Order: sequence, then C-alpha cells, then structure tokens
Amino acid sequence: MAQVSLTFPDGNQRAYPAGVTPGEVAADISKSLGKKAISAQVDGQHWDLQWPIEHDAAIAINTMSDRAPALELVRHDLAHIMARAVQELWPEVRVTIGPVIEHGWYYDFDRQEPFTPEDLGAIEKKMREIIAARDPVTTEVWERDRAIAHYTANNEPYKVELVEAIPGDEPLRMYWHGHWQDLCRGPHLQHTGQVPADAFKLMSVAGAYWRGDSSRAMLQRIYGVAFLNRAELKAHLHMLEEAAKRDHRKLGREMELFHMQEEAPGQVFWHPNGWTIYTALQDYMRRKQRAGGYNEINTPQVVDRKLWEASGHWDKYQHHMFIVEVDESRDGETDDAAVRDKTRTRINALKPMNCPCHVQVFNQGLKSYRDLPLRLAEFGSCARFEPSGALHGIMRVRGFTQDDAHIFCSEDQIQSECARFIDFLADVYRELGFPDFEIRFATRPEQRVGSDESWDYVEGALENAIKAVGRDYTLEPGDGAFYGPKLDFYLTDAIGRVWQCGTFQVDPNLPERLDASYIGQDGDKHRPYMLHRAVLGSFERFIGILIENWEGKLPFWMAPRQVVVASIVSDADDYCREVAAALQARGIRAETDLRNEKINYKVREHSVGKVPVILACGAREVEDRTVTVRRLGEKQTQNRALDDLANDLAREATPPDLA
Repeated sequence: MAQVSLTFPDGNQRAYPAGVTPGEVAADISKSLGKKAISAQVDGQHWDLQWPIEHDAAIAINTMSDRAPALELVRHDLAHIMARAVQELWPEVRVTIGPVIEHGWYYDFDRQEPFTPEDLGAIEKKMREIIAARDPVTTEVWERDRAIAHYTANNEPYKVELVEAIPGDEPLRMYWHGHWQDLCRGPHLQHTGQVPADAFKLMSVAGAYWRGDSSRAMLQRIYGVAFLNRAELKAHLHMLEEAAKRDHRKLGREMELFHMQEEAPGQVFWHPNGWTIYTALQDYMRRKQRAGGYNEINTPQVVDRKLWEASGHWDKYQHHMFIVEVDESRDGETDDAAVRDKTRTRINALKPMNCPCHVQVFNQGLKSYRDLPLRLAEFGSCARFEPSGALHGIMRVRGFTQDDAHIFCSEDQIQSECARFIDFLADVYRELGFPDFEIRFATRPEQRVGSDESWDYVEGALENAIKAVGRDYTLEPGDGAFYGPKLDFYLTDAIGRVWQCGTFQVDPNLPERLDASYIGQDGDKHRPYMLHRAVLGSFERFIGILIENWEGKLPFWMAPRQVVVASIVSDADDYCREVAAALQARGIRAETDLRNEKINYKVREHSVGKVPVILACGAREVEDRTVTVRRLGEKQTQNRALDDLANDLAREATPPDLA
C-alpha cells in the first residue's frame, strides 16, 4: 500500500497509509488527542478530521485551544445545527445557505410565516437539545445527479440551484449533523457535543433576497453570535449594549447634530450643533497640516470623463461614480436641463476621490527635484455610490469629505516621508483621544505592476520607516494594491471596537498614467512617486466614531454647546446674560436658558443634550457674583467665582494643538 510522510510542528515525521485521515492520525498519537481534536492544518489548509490525505504533507492537529480554527468551526456548525432545529420545528421550511461571518453566522430560510422573538427562543432550545445529543458529524462526496435527485425529492429548490451553479469539475461534499444533511464544503467538528452550548445566542431576523437579487424571493435571515465560552459571549453582549447606548444616530438626534432624509440618500444635513463639531475638527486638522508642511489646495467636484479614463478609474471604478451629462448647447437661461444635442454633450462624474485632480495641480509648471517632497492637502468633497442597504448614518454615506493629501517625492524620500507621516498621525490620534493604534502592512499581491526589485525597495522603505519610529506592525501578505504596498491604521475605541481610518499608500502608477514628471539633478525628466495618505479617512465617519467613542460627551474644546447658563429664578435673568457674555468674550460657546421651568428639568434636558457644563444662577449667585457649576456626569456641584471659572473654561476650550 502506498505511504505518505506527515511532518508535525516539532519537525518529527511519521509514515501512514495514503488516504489516512487527520482523525486517525490524532487517535494514533494519543487517545486523548483523538477525542479533543476538532480539525487539522494540512499544508496550511484548514482540513476536516474525516478528509483523506493522499500525499506527503505538513500537519498540525487543532483542538479547542486553537482559537481561530475553533471559532470558525463552532460558528459553522451552529449554522447547520440552527437550520436542523428550524426544520425539526417547522418541517415545511426550506433552507438555503448559512455562512460564518464576524462574531457568528447567519442562515437564510424560506418560510411563509415571519419568525418571532418567541420562535428564536424555541430554536435556541432545540439547538441545545441537538448539542446535548452529541450527534456524530459525517461527510461524503456525491455525484451531481445524485445530489440534484436528493434535493428535488426533498423539495429543496434552493439547494438544487446551488448544486447546478457549482462548476462541473468541483466535488460535491455533503455533511450530516446527526440525521440532518446539507451541501457544504466543510470542515466541521467531530460531533455536535463539541459546540459550547452556553456560548451562543440568536440575535435577530432580517429580510434578504435570494442571492442578493431583488427580483428573487425574499427570505428570512436569522443571525447568531457564538464564542468559545460563556464569558466571551457575555462580554460581547455587553459591548453591544454599550454600542446601542453610543449609537451616533441616536445621539445625533438627542444632541441635534444632523439628520438624513430620503430626498438625499447617504447625504448629511448638518445642523448648527453638528456643523460646529465639523468645523472645529476641520480647523484643527488645517492647523496640524500647515504645521506639518502641507500646502492646502481645492479641486473641482465635477470632472470630465476624459480625466477618469486617463487615470484608469473609468474602467475600474465607474460603478461607484455619479455620472452627470451636460448638453453644452444650452444657453443657461431658457433651455431646460434635458439633453437635446448628443453631439455637444459632455459626460462628467462627481469625483469619487481626489488623486487625479491633485496630479493636475502638480503638473502645472515645471517641477524640479528641489520642489520635492511636495505635500498637497485638500478637504476634498467626494461622492461615491453605495447600495442603499449599505448606508449607515454618517458612518457609511454617499457624500463625504476626506482629509486627503498626496505627497509627490523621489524614491529615496519614501522612507523618510512614511516615518514623518506615522509620527504625524500618532500625534493627531493622541490629541483626539486615541493614543493606541495598530499598523497593518499590506504587501505585494500576485497580480501587480512593476518589477520585483522595485517592490523589494518600496516594501523595505515602509518597513524601515515603521521601525524607525518604534512601532509594531501586523503583516498582511498579498493585500497591497496592484501598484504598491500600503499601511492601514486601526484605532480602538472606548468599548474595544476597532476602526480603520488612516492609510498610507505608495503609488508609482498614477503619475505614469497622468504623465507627471520633475527634473532631476541629472537634468533629465523623472517620474515622482505619489504617496496617498489620510488620517481621519472622512470627516463624516470620524465624527461618528468620536460621538460613539465619547458617548456624546465630547472633549470640551470640541463640544458644540460648551456651557448653558440656566436661571433658577427670573430675577437672575440679567445676571445669566452677563455670565454668558463674559464667557463668550473668552471664546467659550455659552448660551442661556431663561425659561420658566424648574432648574432640575433644565439640568436633565441639557444633560441629554450632552452639554459639558451647566451653570445655575439664583438669587444667591447674583448677590455673590458666583455661579453653581454642574459638570456632565457628576452629581456634586461647586460654587465658583465667575472670573476664576471663566479662566479655567477658557483653558479647557483651547484645542490641544494650541494648548
């Protein structure tokens, strides 16, 4: 019988008959490992314990202590267990697909009656019964005709369609969890009892079109979350509770920051309070960029398709563009906007990014090596089409403004500019309340332009820059753009969520396409490198992150309503106006509340609006020329002299870069 040689993580090798399974290998090592094993890594691939190994390979046996594969398997098996539970409770329900997603899984069902919260409870109960039964998980490879006949006989038309869509040369693998069978690539656990019964929860039901096609059947999608133990599930549910309290859409209403409406999907209507945050953040970034050696520019929002064709975006990015056709024969006075003369119609697009326009600015006039590095920054308003189902408050929009910049430099300046940018970004994040961030370094993909020597140099420059500023990084092999490597910057908010905001990308491609050049020391023309970089990403999304991170309780310098001076009695109205004027003269955003309401009512209302400081003024405060200070989130109050308090608040109102 043919033999295969298996190499273990410690370097030891063992010979086994060809076709041996990882389950058999684990049991051969020890009985306890055979019981604890959940899957294997075979030549780096996640491998089911029942799949045969037909050739020499490196092998590692996974147990529940191997977190990544364990989570994948637990969540995948729970998708099957949930589908089995649904069909045991309601045999007429037809099943479709159930993939693993972040934190859990979902499964789509075709059922006439909507699932209710009570139904979810019944499904969870049935799932725990299946887990307790410790039913074996088995697998087979079937012929296509057999699979189609099976699903046709069982009235599962969605499975028939899936089988028919699988390429003819791919094997059709079937899995059974106990008696219940499903079409699935795998891998899976050994038996249902390996799933932690107290570490999952069904979360919600949503509508989903079959295969994402709005012309197809509307299905019901049940979402679940799962972890390796109860404590992790409890922590996740607590995080979701915190996230709900911090939801920027809810806080946006309470703080009167912005609204969205169907006449402008994915576009933000900023209210005075929200625009105050926006301009405070933009002013801060403008000062930081000036100090960082950037020249601010502004470029058009409506640009002819010729530029997008030249840049390559028309072919690769047109599906995200808003197209604008303009009949240039119109007189602009009496003609309507309808296109009449196709021969004089220009096709434009609202810019989805700023990069090609920045090259146009660089291309004006002759550039010398002495002009490099040239750092061009723009608060660029962009528009990108996003499906309506993907829109989410101000976090995912169609119209947004980037803190965008492009650095034109020579090859030997890439490392120093990268190091300089990382320090710049770190300083901004620290001052905005995010001292910790992660760098992920994406390297060359398989499909790419440029020589290996060029990629070696540029990747080395980025790696050396990261090391030069004393930062750690996570390598993401193959995830770079086709034209160059990139760094992505991830910050962590107050409840542990991770957000990708900043980026730094090396691009030799766009300068080539748009014919950018500079005169080098040798007197010849050279192509500059273009370094794409952003710190916030977009103002809209970053403000959403700030709101949720601080739960609406923004740093005093950024708070839209910093102080409310509230009267306790009407006789204090004039003094309240005087206090507010004194604070305004110090640059503090102060307003009065002179309504004929009880002071506790006023305090509650302004606390909901996240006003950081409420000053209460009654007869005693008028007589003593003081104010009673109540800070947001604090139960204790202080009685302070007005001048002393004004000095303290003026210091707090100073942006961190000016303090």
